[in-house]
Amino acid sequence: MRKISWLLATAGAAALVSVAAVQGVAASAKPASAGPEPASVLRFSTMTPVTGPFVGTANPIRGEAGGGLPWLLTSGHGSLDRAGHLVVRVRGLILARQAPVPPALQGINPFPAFRALVSCQTIGTGNMATVTNVSTGDFKANKEGDSTINAQVSLPRPCIAPIVFVTGPTGADFWFSVTGS
Repeated sequence: MRKISWLLATAGAAALVSVAAVQGVAASAKPASAGPEPASVLRFSTMTPVTGPFVGTANPIRGEAGGGLPWLLTSGHGSLDRAGHLVVRVRGLILARQAPVPPALQGINPFPAFRALVSCQTIGTGNMATVTNVSTGDFKANKEGDSTINAQVSLPRPCIAPIVFVTGPTGADFWFSVTGS
């Protein structure tokens, strides 16, 4: 009798755990169309400034040349969702405090605005791999190198392995910081 009671108790406990697990999964699962926010394509908490061999045009990343002088960055983070909503926040994005940066420009951001550029690997004509870069408009930046970019971009479908750059304002086609560390 004890063995039967023990078996029944064990089977009953296992059944309760299974029901609870299934209910938990069902409660947390949402249909693809449900929810107020589109799924995230990229969330990042690190960016790196243009420096070393990436300064200038010799070593572009996805076709984008680095700024002509080395930069520093205190912090950079943001997100990109499938609908193309991009948020990038940079703090302390300034020119390096060393040569070859001219002394009058060391430790400041000389640009009144920054843009963000999203670079995606995608599938082009003839089923060929290609790179598509899409840019935001200009967003105010201060001399301390602080800026928040909050924009909508038109992403290619699919957007594979996205990279986010912070670039110069309109007319300045080079980057100052990029996702990664």
